[in-house]
Amino acid sequence: MSELFDRVDALLASRAPLPSPEERKRLRKAHGLTIDEIATALQVRRATVSGWEAGKTEPRPPERDAYARLLDGLSKLYPAPADTGAQGEDTATPETLTTPVTPAPKERPLPTGQGAEAVAMTTAENPTRARPAAAPHTPGPSSTSRRPDARKAAPAGTPAGGADPRFENGPLAVVDVDTEGQVLAYCTGGLVLEVPARSLPALVDWTLREAKLGQPKLSGPGKDADPLLVLTEAALERYGLPVALTDEERLAGRIPESHKVVKQLTRAEWKLTKRGFGPWARIYRPARGAERNCVQLCIPSWHALDSRHWGHAAQLPPADLARTLGVYASRVMTPRGSTAVTGLELMTALHPPTRASEPDATGKRHSERNPGSLGKDPVDCAPCEAPDGHPLLADLPRFHVRGPGEKLFEEAYDWARPMTDDECTLRHLVGIDVNMAFAAGANGLVVGLGAPEHVKAPAFDPKLPGSWLVDLSHVDLSRVRIGKDKWAELDASLLPSPFTPKGERPEGPAWYATPTVAYAVELGYEVRPIEAYVRHDNGRYLDDWYNRLRGAYLATMADLGVHADMEPADFLTAMNGYQGRDPQLTIVVSAIKATVKGGLGKLRERPRGEGWRPGRPWRALARPTWRPDIRAAVISRTRINLHRKIVKHAAFTGRYPVAILSDCVVYAAGGESPLDFLPYRDGKPLPGGFKLGVNPGLVKHEGTQSVLWGEEVRERFDAPELNLARYIKDGTVTDIDNGE
Repeated sequence: MSELFDRVDALLASRAPLPSPEERKRLRKAHGLTIDEIATALQVRRATVSGWEAGKTEPRPPERDAYARLLDGLSKLYPAPADTGAQGEDTATPETLTTPVTPAPKERPLPTGQGAEAVAMTTAENPTRARPAAAPHTPGPSSTSRRPDARKAAPAGTPAGGADPRFENGPLAVVDVDTEGQVLAYCTGGLVLEVPARSLPALVDWTLREAKLGQPKLSGPGKDADPLLVLTEAALERYGLPVALTDEERLAGRIPESHKVVKQLTRAEWKLTKRGFGPWARIYRPARGAERNCVQLCIPSWHALDSRHWGHAAQLPPADLARTLGVYASRVMTPRGSTAVTGLELMTALHPPTRASEPDATGKRHSERNPGSLGKDPVDCAPCEAPDGHPLLADLPRFHVRGPGEKLFEEAYDWARPMTDDECTLRHLVGIDVNMAFAAGANGLVVGLGAPEHVKAPAFDPKLPGSWLVDLSHVDLSRVRIGKDKWAELDASLLPSPFTPKGERPEGPAWYATPTVAYAVELGYEVRPIEAYVRHDNGRYLDDWYNRLRGAYLATMADLGVHADMEPADFLTAMNGYQGRDPQLTIVVSAIKATVKGGLGKLRERPRGEGWRPGRPWRALARPTWRPDIRAAVISRTRINLHRKIVKHAAFTGRYPVAILSDCVVYAAGGESPLDFLPYRDGKPLPGGFKLGVNPGLVKHEGTQSVLWGEEVRERFDAPELNLARYIKDGTVTDIDNGE
């Protein structure tokens, strides 16, 4: 009898009407299911389930029977809101839902592998995943009301809930070819689109007309981000492109203009930027008014994703790569090239150079400089800020070496000293690292926006950004001011000078950025600049940039189980092995950090071949964002922030650093943990000193080695001042050059 009932149930299910595509998606997300989980259960491809939810195709028996049974069960658990519209149209979900919500577990490991992008998105990007039992589905940036496909695109005006309908499928897609020869575009959020394009020009055209990819602008006067297509090796072969570049092409950074695909683009009236068809190619047609016609390509097998910053991202399956790049794009911006290029582009996207003016007498608007931006035209730096070979220095003798009195030299710390006898009696060397130190150095920093003004014998103004020629050799670290009316007696021989990257005490006048000179005043010493290049047009240009990157970093670390405001011991525990909890999100963390450092480095980009000769301009000088003074100010403030903490720590505990490398500081300690030498009283850290935490500017544990290890390494390489901070993380000592 039971078999008879089963057959009857199957007949009923085979004729039962299915919910609308939008309702199918709502039910799946309400139960916390992914497209991959349903595809695995029904033994179909994930693209098939995606097509059912997009309304592109309808399921057929026998899968239809099982799919109908699943949807029927889900509809009983999660009934549709009373005001749901008919005929498949999305409507707003009421804020109050009678069905109880089951909270997600506190620590739920995020799955990895093919398709994990739909499971492990963050709460902000996928609210339903935070409450898997019965969370209401509210359309947002990662969930849209309808999806286009290769054969039947959604109408141009299709609503997309809270998302921009122009970009409802996300900022990017990874284009791949499956085993059946079908070209698929893996988008963020688990969506897979079938691609009908048979040539690269057709792929570009499809992307702009039907794919609905892109990202809204980050600021009012800015521009929307162009869609990004990531081409896998299979996609490269399908569209007639080489899987790898030859040595000659790699050095040139592009394939030749004679390549058949480049000719195809030319015949279709598409253009390439000056850098040509390389790992990060931009294909465009001239804009028509406010409408842009541009698509960017990322080709991982051509080394577009540098493994130093993107780890093993280039080897990820398409869906996982779409998820990794999608999280980065949603939190930082759609990649525009390397992390360095993206870091620089983010500055411009947040502060576009121009904006539309107020209407004039005739009602017309004109382009004008956007306040707080760097403008659209480059400005010359001061001679002291110019790197060697700059056109401003063309009159110098060919082999002239500029000293501190001619050249601004603000760089990160690379300092070490021999250990004292007392330190040698301790057992461990413990390294601490400042989280996103250079980003923290940019926060709240006033930088110049315009050209410098040269002044003689100026009065120093700590609020005025610029470069100052001043003698700081009289600053004595044995007695410094650490508060309004509080002074500290220190052992200056155990401290680096705050004024030079090598920690050496200056011997006479030298050029310094404003934060360095201001710190000398803060320590209680008078300064009398000889001359200066100051910028009265200034502002906190990097604040929005810092906040964007800080938010991206903290959100991603929170996804990895490391939260702000954790207790010190809990924070150290959470940081232990966080990289293994979700390797893809760990890649995003690495890329965010590289975006900070790379973006600041681009402010002083040097010549990159191109037949350049000293004294001649190079390409980067034509950018308004070529600003070595801003880079110098950030590095100066970062180094000063670190020195201030070191001084407070020494004054309070009597402990001094053994080595410093950039944002890593090594101390000798009796135990293996930073808590063995960082002073905490009633759970509170030393005011103004080091504090454990994930926020930028706070510190984490970098690594611990034994004192015997440090002494043995220095003795082995006959380098008493070998910088142990370089090797403290894992104890592996690589090549030593001149004791460094």
